Amino acid sequence: MGAKSFRNFSFLSATISFFILLGIFIVLISYSKDSIEAFGLGFIFDNAWEVGEDDEGGIFGGLVPIVGTLYATLIAMVLAVPIAMGIAIFLTEVAPAFLVKPVSISIELLAAIPSIIYGMWGLFYLAPIVQSFFGGSGIGLLTAGLVLAVMIVPFMAAISKDAMNTTPDVLKESAYAMGATKFEVVKDVVMPYSKAGIIGSIILALGRALGETMAVAFLIGSVMQIPSSITDATTSIPVVLANNFAEADDLELSSMFYLALILFVVSFIIISAAKFYFLGKKR
Repeated sequence: MGAKSFRNFSFLSATISFFILLGIFIVLISYSKDSIEAFGLGFIFDNAWEVGEDDEGGIFGGLVPIVGTLYATLIAMVLAVPIAMGIAIFLTEVAPAFLVKPVSISIELLAAIPSIIYGMWGLFYLAPIVQSFFGGSGIGLLTAGLVLAVMIVPFMAAISKDAMNTTPDVLKESAYAMGATKFEVVKDVVMPYSKAGIIGSIILALGRALGETMAVAFLIGSVMQIPSSITDATTSIPVVLANNFAEADDLELSSMFYLALILFVVSFIIISAAKFYFLGKKR
């Protein structure tokens, strides 16, 4: 009886998750219908965002926020992945016992900081540093990517550390007994054994980076232009939605739902591809 109830509860939970996902997709499709009919797939490749006057609907394109979202996420992931893996390896294989707990708590506290605080910190502390090294105003793609990296490092580091801690001691001791160095044990034993958890941490961090709003809104510049360099101001899909949603109506509102639909689909495709490709490749 208990086993059957548990199985039914698990099935119900999975089914609810699926229908929530489906419901979100249907709502986004229905509210973006007008924009889809007006602009079609050309919306993805158009960089215009001009609100019409009076009865005119305006011209809207999603290229700028799409590019800004992808670039900021790419910068964040390139910077965050090696740092997070280094922290996880340090805590599991290198750090003395008295350091492991306080450093782990510090990492978890970083993950709990609200994103708006990261945005304020980046605006008043990190942006002047970027400005002094790269010129410009300090507000732009690079600063947003740096703060995003800081935000997602704790998630990756904490989950990867827990995954690496599941590696049986007997496997590591056997490798050491055969003459392996610590680097070889980490590379050939710990990382392969914990690959599912590590890849899962990267995928979760990727999802947060794609959808982050408040911190990026402080730092990316909110300018509708394709960046010609990583220090240029631009915008992202979540930032466009946050800044314009309350005042939008008619075709502009539908276009923002179209942007939300694109972000939903892009996130789903990227995360699914990363999961199935990397997990399949590393088996």
